[in-house]
Amino acid sequence: MLAHKGLQAESVDALALTEHESLRAANPRAEVPVLVDDGLVVVNSADIVTYLEERYPEPPVLPRTPAERVAPRAWERLADTVLDAVVHDISIWTWPTHRRPDTPPAGLIEAGVRDLGLILARLDAALRGRAFLCGALSVADFALFPHLSSLKPLGIGIDPGTHPHLAAWNQRLRALPIVRADLDTVKRAAMEKFGSGPSPYEGEKIVWRGDRLEWLFHHGFAEWWMEEWRAGRAVVPSSV
Repeated sequence: MLAHKGLQAESVDALALTEHESLRAANPRAEVPVLVDDGLVVVNSADIVTYLEERYPEPPVLPRTPAERVAPRAWERLADTVLDAVVHDISIWTWPTHRRPDTPPAGLIEAGVRDLGLILARLDAALRGRAFLCGALSVADFALFPHLSSLKPLGIGIDPGTHPHLAAWNQRLRALPIVRADLDTVKRAAMEKFGSGPSPYEGEKIVWRGDRLEWLFHHGFAEWWMEEWRAGRAVVPSSV
């Protein structure tokens, strides 16, 4: 979104252990993203989007009328809550930071794949006859794309035969200069941080917040999570 609006910004990898104290100073929950703009601190993806859209309205990422903004905000929320939760909860065993020796609890991956299938089908239907989810390029596309891009390492991917409209949208997003630049940055950072030497991130404990826990508990994995908690591998952020 910053690149789309042509805004210059310094990027800080605030999840690195060396940045933990500075992150907590900006956000006591020690969660990202955090935006610091001229001394003003804004946390949470949706709040940052709203702030940037109001302060730097051109080019827009939301339609002009309240009624037209309902759909992109709903897609944004789906990305920030449900999609984020599913991808997070089933990808733990593939993270380069943790390298867990155990295996996922029985049924966890299958539940995630089923729910992702429902989301992909919904997205494919919404994109029929459209270049982008809400007509023009919007926050809906920006919010969903990173999560969908993370499916391939999980062995899921977007099948053009099953979801042709979504697959075309995915290629359309990847062709945008700002997206290509961002993907190049991600690949370069991954090589730098995991190519050699110790990881700069926490390697054992996992921070669990509401939506990720909600999805996990809904599918019956509360006891597995409690074992993680008792073993000291699960952390719940403070609410204050």
